[in-house]
Amino acid sequence: VIPLQQVRTQTQLIFREPVTLTCNHSFCSSCLKTFWEKTKKKNCPTCKSWTVCSEHEKEPQLFCVDEDKPLCPVCDFPHHQSHRVIPVESAIDVLKIELKSDLKSLQDKRNKYKQVVKTYNEMSEHIKKQLLSTERQIRAEFNKLQQFLKEEEESRLAALREEEEQKGRTISREMKMIEEQISSLSDSISAVEEELQKHSVPFLSSYKDTQSRARAQSSVSDPQLVSGALIDLQRPKKYYKGKVIRLSSIFIHSDTSVSTAD
Repeated sequence: VIPLQQVRTQTQLIFREPVTLTCNHSFCSSCLKTFWEKTKKKNCPTCKSWTVCSEHEKEPQLFCVDEDKPLCPVCDFPHHQSHRVIPVESAIDVLKIELKSDLKSLQDKRNKYKQVVKTYNEMSEHIKKQLLSTERQIRAEFNKLQQFLKEEEESRLAALREEEEQKGRTISREMKMIEEQISSLSDSISAVEEELQKHSVPFLSSYKDTQSRARAQSSVSDPQLVSGALIDLQRPKKYYKGKVIRLSSIFIHSDTSVSTAD
């Protein structure tokens, strides 16, 4: 196709052998002929509309299917006898049917895109609903967890205080027994010291009983610290480790339920 600028149009002042087409655009006859020969289509170089034959002033009545262009029945048809040629009206009907088919394809394609947009919009709305629903579930789960942890904290602190009181009672009982032994030993020590102050016959008459009591006191077993008197700090750690594992499994299951929910 030659550029339109190569054809002299009505914008120029002087035409050589001027020709005015049915669309009212004017050109030099030689320029128009050259343009048509190169494009092989007799349409207006300016507006591209089909024009009547400049020589016979006839509307195109035939259409060459092979070259896809209208034909002048006088000057063009003899050169297209070996081609598929049909009346212009039939060509228009066929071409319109084809163009309508193209139009339908475009409309169908557009509808598919619109359907995808609609689906995405529905998905966006569904995601928003999922967000609200999941937020509610997460808050509910954490509220339950916080309540459980609060109750567990109070329970474990109460158990710790009870254990402290029990350990305290055990130590008090042991200390009371030891203090009684200390008092008894102190009495025996005082008796022995007093006996050692005696002389002669008084000492000989009483030392035996004092010695027996002292030896009896000395034979008593040494005091021992009661086992388990202190609070076992490892037991709460083991307890909470087990709790954490169980809670983790619960929340993993809960999280899976939330993620797979619609």
